[in-house]
Amino acid sequence: MVNKKILVIGAGAAGLMAGGTAAMLGASVTIIEKNKRVGRKIMITGKGRCNLANNCDVQTFINNVPVNGRFLYSAINNFTPCDVIDFFETHGLKTKTERGNRVFPVSDRAVDVVDTMYNFAVNNGCNIIEDTAIELIIEDSAAIGVKCLGNTFYADSVIICCGGKSYPLTGSTGDGYTFAKQAGHTVTDLKPSLVPLASENPCCRDMQGLALKNVALKIIDINSRKTVFSDFGEMLFTHFGMSGPLILSASSHIRDIKKDKYCAVLDLKPALSYEQLDKRLQKIFKENANKDISNSFSKLLPRKIIIPVLKLWNVPFDKKCNVISREERRRLCEILKEFTIDISGFRPIEEAIITSGGVKTSEINPKTMESKLVCGLYFAGEVIDCDAYTGGFNLQIAWSTGRLAGENASYL
Repeated sequence: MVNKKILVIGAGAAGLMAGGTAAMLGASVTIIEKNKRVGRKIMITGKGRCNLANNCDVQTFINNVPVNGRFLYSAINNFTPCDVIDFFETHGLKTKTERGNRVFPVSDRAVDVVDTMYNFAVNNGCNIIEDTAIELIIEDSAAIGVKCLGNTFYADSVIICCGGKSYPLTGSTGDGYTFAKQAGHTVTDLKPSLVPLASENPCCRDMQGLALKNVALKIIDINSRKTVFSDFGEMLFTHFGMSGPLILSASSHIRDIKKDKYCAVLDLKPALSYEQLDKRLQKIFKENANKDISNSFSKLLPRKIIIPVLKLWNVPFDKKCNVISREERRRLCEILKEFTIDISGFRPIEEAIITSGGVKTSEINPKTMESKLVCGLYFAGEVIDCDAYTGGFNLQIAWSTGRLAGENASYL
């Protein structure tokens, strides 16, 4: 029996899974990667720890994919989150499940995930070549090869796993969209997802570098007053606005962002009710009765946020604590429980963790990941118009679609 020849463009999560799977099933696989090192984007996920999956059931996974989640039913049922965990454990990488069912390597090292995937591909016989793909070779509505800067390769099938446009330094420069369009595919509008949020509020710049570890966040649609996101966790103020895990998660729930449409509402003291916070303030003001209010908050708030809070409160900085009125305390409680920052937009797509948008799912067979337009052409990973919330769901998309594409591309 003649082994089927397969070309995989991209040695990221989806590409290594697709290539390794196809080779495991007997195909002759060549993976084309523009970087010297495979898995560059995997290396930076989860703050370098790599949140490789979410330990959840299939329906929970689908519920966490707001863009075209139903398209992934076949892929996720074929290679479930439990299957992913078993895969890594079987290939020698011990895993652990943390808060929110996030799965990490026990070592807390993303490089161990990359090495596991590299070994999976190479040990099954994949040939990984450092070159840059520049054009698909398509004849008679069939993908038969890839033209690169250094060489031209021919095969029976081509799997596009080039990633999106986020973090271009890792190699995700949107090449996959170019190849898809060359094959006649529709590429939906590309937008950043899991991305920092910009704000024109000067207090963000004033608080630049301030990390809040225990804060509650709501993203509010200003016109409808509807809460589109609510959670508790860590965030960071920057010169341009806000970032950190909580903000990145929030960004994926915002679909039609524009200036003056959304605001972030922070509860700076989520562990305290209004009544408890008021009692706390009374105690602070009593203990600092003869001090200026500007010098009395060091045990209540981080230093960098004190001045922005006082400016919002609009009480003279030199006012003594023992003359603060009940109404002034009530207003301060409201500020601390509803510290509001308008959102002006997303940061650029280059700063996003993932790209929202991509190859239109209606043009891909969900049961095989093969193009409906070009025989022998497959897609896997971020290049497809599917994206999820944080928590390991996006890497799960890469593993599952890569697995399915690799399996079906290898069939004679």
